[in-house]
Amino acid sequence: FLTSPIVQLVVGQGEGQTILTAHKTLLTESPYLVQELERVKDETNLRIELPEESVDAFGSFLQYQYTGDYTYQQKDTASGEEDGASDIDQSGDQLLRHARVYTLAEKLGMPSLKTLAHSKIHRINSTARGEIAYARYVYRNTPVDDVIIRKPVAAFWSSRSHVLRHEAEEDFRSLCLDVPEFSYDVLNLVLDAKEKKAQHQADGESGIRGSARKRLRTGI
Repeated sequence: FLTSPIVQLVVGQGEGQTILTAHKTLLTESPYLVQELERVKDETNLRIELPEESVDAFGSFLQYQYTGDYTYQQKDTASGEEDGASDIDQSGDQLLRHARVYTLAEKLGMPSLKTLAHSKIHRINSTARGEIAYARYVYRNTPVDDVIIRKPVAAFWSSRSHVLRHEAEEDFRSLCLDVPEFSYDVLNLVLDAKEKKAQHQADGESGIRGSARKRLRTGI
């Protein structure tokens, strides 16, 4: 790929706009970027405008294309670990960084990068406020049928919201009111769990009564 042409990538907009460069061959592994390159008329000036993309996320995509992994230069001074692996993510920033890579990978058609970003998400230890920020982003930026990243979010809150929501009551309330799909998914899982528990108890009681009837008939 080092012999392929260099492509300029204008990522972001306004003061945050950044020009990145990459070899064309690596970019053509993305169906989305292939379409963008096909629109370029001047082969001597390969340039793609990506105003809606996150510079950090797109930089991670390029790093992944060249190295097979991506990292953030945020290290714990004691352990030297990256990606905040040994820290508590107070704001949800680390979760959001990986979530943005995940949604970008979905857009670019890069399933292997989606898998990697998803695995990094599960290594982050976060607070209730951080998890709320992450849940809000996930539900606003992923399709309804994306069970890979949405389902764990709903499952997390359905099993822990009774404890964690008190750490960030107003943020949790705002999330539930602003994102009804999140509220419904969490409530649905809570009700399913209650229904299964009730059914399990009913089956147990039914089994006991059944055994008693059999014993009575045997005695007769």
